[in-house]
Amino acid sequence: MYDVAIIGAGVIGSSIFRELTKYDLKVVVLEKERDVSMGSSKANSAIVHAGYDPKEGTLAAKYNVLGNQMFEELCKELSVPFKKNGSLILAFDEEDLNTVKALYENGTRLGVKDLKILNKEEVLELEPNLSEEIKGALHAPTGGIVGPFEYTIALAENGIVNGGEIKLKKEVVSIEKNDVFKITTSYGDVIEAKFVINAAGLYADKIHNLICKESFKITPRSGEYFVMDKNQGKLVSHTIFQCPSKLGKGVLVTPTVHGNLLVGPDARDIEDKEELGTVAHGLDAIREASMRTTKKINFREGIRNFAGLRAISDTDDFIIEENDEVKGFIDVAGMKSPGLSSAPAVAVAVVDILYKAGCTLEKKENFIAKRNQIHFMELSAQEKAKVIKENPQYGRMVCRCESITEGEIVDAIKRSIGEISLDGVKRRCRPGMGRCQGGFCGPKVQEIIAREHGIPLESVVLEKDNSYILVGKSK
Repeated sequence: MYDVAIIGAGVIGSSIFRELTKYDLKVVVLEKERDVSMGSSKANSAIVHAGYDPKEGTLAAKYNVLGNQMFEELCKELSVPFKKNGSLILAFDEEDLNTVKALYENGTRLGVKDLKILNKEEVLELEPNLSEEIKGALHAPTGGIVGPFEYTIALAENGIVNGGEIKLKKEVVSIEKNDVFKITTSYGDVIEAKFVINAAGLYADKIHNLICKESFKITPRSGEYFVMDKNQGKLVSHTIFQCPSKLGKGVLVTPTVHGNLLVGPDARDIEDKEELGTVAHGLDAIREASMRTTKKINFREGIRNFAGLRAISDTDDFIIEENDEVKGFIDVAGMKSPGLSSAPAVAVAVVDILYKAGCTLEKKENFIAKRNQIHFMELSAQEKAKVIKENPQYGRMVCRCESITEGEIVDAIKRSIGEISLDGVKRRCRPGMGRCQGGFCGPKVQEIIAREHGIPLESVVLEKDNSYILVGKSK
């Protein structure tokens, strides 16, 4: 019997999970994949939005501004990469200048701090590599960039340290309620809980409909990206947007917290919630649109393309509420952009909903807020020497592109939840994220996983079950 069961281990579910472990509660997360952060939380723009864009009066507007204000301190606590680099929303004509003015006024009403409208000269002084065709821009200095999967993983790990549980490969197939909720998974497990939180992302409508009347629909919206090599990473220092449209915030050009350049996304509504392929015409459209921002991106330096799916609700806003008819069932759905930015504040709001729904909340005296992860190349020479003396594995470089040591990889494996994959290690400490995309370090990381888990090399998978890398010896 659990006090609270959370369905979904993306950034929303993991944020709620960690927030609930501050209280004397028995909390479990049920995740259908073999790791956390496997949906939209691992494939997005990695932006902590300032909050000037959402419509006044919406939940998205409220929680974006509040979440933005919480992010920096949370990332410090969790040892997650974050940078408040600021955002620029470019105007290319009079219509865009009117949009910029409207965004400024909207953001000011919502409480976004330090917004300023810049003229062309001021913009180019900040970002000299931008197009000479710009007329001005909105400057939002509180915008930031983050490692989104590192953040989600850190939340989950910290929640476990504080007594919570995460059960992986537990796809929910039915939910019933008598005195308590009975949740059945595809493997036949039955989990009982007093309260259920639906944070299932793209599948939130499906989970909702297992026990509640149908009231919203989630449509996947695909967005594709270019990841550029680090030699492109200093082309801009701010996150550069064009003016938003009905389909989203448009194609952006932004540095990442790890020094790359990210370009994208496009926006295509699709039916398949598992479709993560990229298409040539989509990537071509992104490349062409980005040329309006700057003509100085060298797309020959691209090291990877990927696509992510956004959970678009037909309610056109976040859904954060206890169901009127099924008491104790709380939907946290439709968390499209700015879902990542809003996540910390949404988690606090859900705790308040639980309290009003009758959940007893007593704060723990021994909550452990800090999570430490060694980022070896960020240490001073003296700190590196000390770490290597304590653990010689930190003196062995495995990933040359990203300068990741064996010690960091082993630590990530030991902290991981369940049967870690090659990509699971990649998301936690970045071996394989560099220019060669794991061509050199991949086999060594595979060996380390097999060694640490005491399993054959053939049992180490790339990502999902049966995504085998090796099938056996050839000699």
